[in-house]
This record gives sequence, structure tokens and C-alpha cells, in this order.
Amino acid sequence: MGKTKERFIAEGLEKYISLLKPYTDIGITEVRDEKVSDTQRMVEKEGERIMKLGVPFVLLDEKGERLTSLAFAGFIGESAHDINFLVGGAYGVSETVREAAVKRIALSGMTLTHEMSRLLLLEQVYRAFTILHKKGYHH
Repeated sequence: MGKTKERFIAEGLEKYISLLKPYTDIGITEVRDEKVSDTQRMVEKEGERIMKLGVPFVLLDEKGERLTSLAFAGFIGESAHDINFLVGGAYGVSETVREAAVKRIALSGMTLTHEMSRLLLLEQVYRAFTILHKKGYHH
């Protein structure tokens, strides 16, 4: 949800997208976030925008399955289709979105900004591909 506003995060995203290009076709789709004072309405409107994309997705959710980097690499390696990861907005996602997820994964037990979550996710995706291709990034 929303745009990446912090320059240092945008630079990090560009770095990992560049590093991932030899392994996979990757991109980021930013869904416009909602600007209303009622947080429940905000989450519902954002959820409608997400659902209109019409793609299956893996939700990053603090209550999701906790995976090691090796297990995450295994998940990516076993996927026989495109994987779309969803990082929700500042107030999370609607129950409709949560229920529509094909899988829920916890990126961390800590609360992270959605911008920082994007960067950490891309680093882990890169790490997963280096594990799958037996490169020396993961020790």
C-alpha cells in the first residue's frame, strides 16, 4: 500500500531488484493508500483496491507462518507459479484480504513500516534465490 517515500529505501529496493533480475522477473505494484480519518473505512477501501487486482497473493502478516530463510527459499523453489507478495498499509489489511491470501508469512515478530517491510522482503527474496542457485550470499 502506498508509495515508497524514503529515498534510502527506494535505493535499496532498486538495488535488490537489480540483483534479482538474473534469477527472475520482478516488479513492485504500488496500490494507492486511502486518506481518511476512519481507520476501519481506510482498511476496507484499501482492501477493495487490493482485491480488484485479481491476483493470488501471499500476505505478509505478523500472525503468519514464521519461516527461516532456508524454508522461505524452499517455498519459493516449490512454487510452480508467479508469487505476489502483499505488504499491507499502516493499519494492516481487511479481513476480506486476509482470508483471500493463499498463504500468510510473518516477516518479523516486530512491527515494521510497510516501506521497510518491502526492503526486507526483497532482501529475503534475493537471499532465497541465491540459496536455490547455490551462490555464496547466504552462509
